Amino acid sequence: MPFPKKARRPARVRRANESDAVRQARRVLALEAEGIAAVSSRLDERFDRAVRILASCEGKVVVTGIGKSGLICRKIAATLASTGTAATFLHAAEAVHGDFGLVGKGDVIVAISHSGETEELLRLLPLVKRHDLPLIAITGRPQSTLGRGADVALDASVPEEACPLGLAPTASTTAALALGDALAVALFQRNGFTEEDFALLHPAGSLGRRLLKVQDLMHMGQQLPLVRPDTHLAESVMEISQKRLGVTGVVDADGKLVGIITDGDLRRGLQRTTEIHHLCAADLMTGNPKTIQGGALAARAVAEMERFSITSLFVVDESGRPNGIIHLHDLLKSGVT
Repeated sequence: MPFPKKARRPARVRRANESDAVRQARRVLALEAEGIAAVSSRLDERFDRAVRILASCEGKVVVTGIGKSGLICRKIAATLASTGTAATFLHAAEAVHGDFGLVGKGDVIVAISHSGETEELLRLLPLVKRHDLPLIAITGRPQSTLGRGADVALDASVPEEACPLGLAPTASTTAALALGDALAVALFQRNGFTEEDFALLHPAGSLGRRLLKVQDLMHMGQQLPLVRPDTHLAESVMEISQKRLGVTGVVDADGKLVGIITDGDLRRGLQRTTEIHHLCAADLMTGNPKTIQGGALAARAVAEMERFSITSLFVVDESGRPNGIIHLHDLLKSGVT
């Protein structure tokens, strides 16, 4: 397919005191950006068909290639797997020496080759056809042997490689990677992949911490400090001390949270009267306490605590009954900010 008419390249301004290395870097980045733009301009119903094939996959997506394209395949397979699609990388050279055995019924093959004539990939075509597996090709030459043998051939050709010699894959591999990312994102949006799904697949690291939920960190059961409105001062203080969270909730006869007692509430209550032996939880509590639900992101709990200058939130169900409590220390200890 002929390239669309080239858009006028933005002028590359020679900056004073700019080194040759920086100027060359700007050239490379501009050429790679132009390559991605060229791929974007050619997207059509073939991309839709590729997404439909991937969405109907009953097994796993097997991404295969060799050399620099093979490295791109690994990243695409990892992106698919991390966004809810079972996927793996298969080295094309190893595939024809027995590793094709990992391919199963219901799998979809995604093959990447800039030339579309990579010998190791072409050797796989008869195996793919014999097993009646859908094949998606990402290639710089849709009319190549690989492109013609695929159910869908996505055009990843670029106007020019960023390598000044035109030899090292540069813009072409970047374009293939970007096209793979586009497939992965379109696929997980079609499949309704959510933040909750993402959190389940990324329990560690900064991503996992960012997606932790309140219910993952809250104190429950015997750790939950609760008293009734008529609970005496001494017992309320004991509940706060034993549960070691600096607070206790106050629940009514139906188990609904009606108030909260903090160390500050205790001090203010004692300042109001010297008749402390008459004080009960209802006299000390702050009504309508700030709460949160267990399904909320832990990061939201941090934001709420900062907003209201508090250090804990009771976790309530839809009827207002507390089933947990989360403290700022728990959030900081888990790395949630």
